[in-house]
Amino acid sequence: MKKLSLVRGLTALTIISCTVTLTWFGSAHAVELFHQSQPQNVPVQPVAVATSSLPEIRDVVKQVKDCVVNISIRKKATHQIPRFGGRFGRGPSDDFFERFFQGQRPQQERRSLGSGFVINEQGNILTNRHVIAGADEVTVHTSQEKKYTAKVVGEDEKTDIAVLKVEAKNLPYCTLGNSDQVEVGQWAMAMGNPFGLDSTVTVGIVSAKGRVIGAGPYDDFIQTDASINPGNSGGPLFDLYGRVIGINTAIVASGQGIGFAIPINMAKDLTPQLIKEGKVTRGWLGVGIQDMTEELAKSFDLKEKQGGLVASVFPNSPASKAGVQAGDIILKFNGKAIKESHNLPAEVARTKIGSTVPIEVLRNGQRKTLQVKIAQRDDQDVAAQASAAGGNAGLGVEVRSLTPEEKRELGLAQGQGGVYINRVEPGSDAARSDVRPGDILISVNGKAVKQAPDYGRLVAAIKKGQVVRFFLKRGQATVFVAFQKG
Repeated sequence: MKKLSLVRGLTALTIISCTVTLTWFGSAHAVELFHQSQPQNVPVQPVAVATSSLPEIRDVVKQVKDCVVNISIRKKATHQIPRFGGRFGRGPSDDFFERFFQGQRPQQERRSLGSGFVINEQGNILTNRHVIAGADEVTVHTSQEKKYTAKVVGEDEKTDIAVLKVEAKNLPYCTLGNSDQVEVGQWAMAMGNPFGLDSTVTVGIVSAKGRVIGAGPYDDFIQTDASINPGNSGGPLFDLYGRVIGINTAIVASGQGIGFAIPINMAKDLTPQLIKEGKVTRGWLGVGIQDMTEELAKSFDLKEKQGGLVASVFPNSPASKAGVQAGDIILKFNGKAIKESHNLPAEVARTKIGSTVPIEVLRNGQRKTLQVKIAQRDDQDVAAQASAAGGNAGLGVEVRSLTPEEKRELGLAQGQGGVYINRVEPGSDAARSDVRPGDILISVNGKAVKQAPDYGRLVAAIKKGQVVRFFLKRGQATVFVAFQKG
């Protein structure tokens, strides 16, 4: 199982993705996803009901069950103990498997189980990337007990979305809804393959929207208390009219009734690219953003906490060329209000490369509108520029500020330092010294790190070859980690 850490910055909660993994011999396949054209063949239609009443759950299940599939994958034997942390870092399941195998590396093929759903008549299927990552074979099983070998058409690690395709005709496919219209408190229904129990249905409500759980730069999860378990990964979250509103992705391992789904609109935006190109090309603005806390909002004379505070501007970036400055608060991007800082990366990413869009900023109490030409995001170039701008200060460690609420829930004393580690570059000195994504960095060489800019300033002052000492909060424990600045 893959592990995530942090719900809105909280390492005390452990998030695990919902794939169940077994030691087995078997085969696997994958299917492809979404298609923009209107259904032409055998779509699963939303349930038609009077506006004054909700449909019977049993009627909805009958309508949609045939478009939900089980996915199994087969990985060839390796010479390493399996790792499930992936880009989210090493997790407790890694320790479990090491103890389980008692240091003996397994030689059998591994078979993992997950879920997915057909989205068009071409046999495209949506699922989570972590369900099919590293698969040698992907197999799709339908509710009609048919089995197909699937091809991985495209995958996107940053959003954990993958598109599969099977060569099959007349497959029932799901109707995709509008996750922007989802409201907290409305009913939701999850379907999938938890613990290998196919065609399992659970019902709950939408508990929250816009959840940031530390999974990546485009976190915007729907939280639900509809029961989600290992094996549900990649399955659909429906509304009670049979429309898909999300892709079930992660759960809190130590909690009950806390599951997370990727909004279906995000998948609809990315799927055409995944089908056509096999990957996602994103727009880039070139700023480092930190959360707007209540204290910061007051200091900028804002009536309410809103917008994204620009902590740094990358040299020669679109933002730099447009005149964006550190200390600006981005209130609107391309006409859309930025309520939370994490809204901005997603809006920029989906903007057409080469297009010029307006951004509204608050600078020294004055609102200004700037015109910025969006460039293509190149992750390697972005990482290099982030280092030059102090984003990771050359250590390969990216951090963000914590809100006062997060600090309270983490048990950090008032005024105590603490920033959240978003990412640790693989192969960096920090990574080799066991600095992990999800750790809370309290101090550097004994000096408190209260906000993200403090981190860049402190580390930039350390010369190459000198020792860097991190004081970290990891779950309920605190640890020191030291390494040389390369």
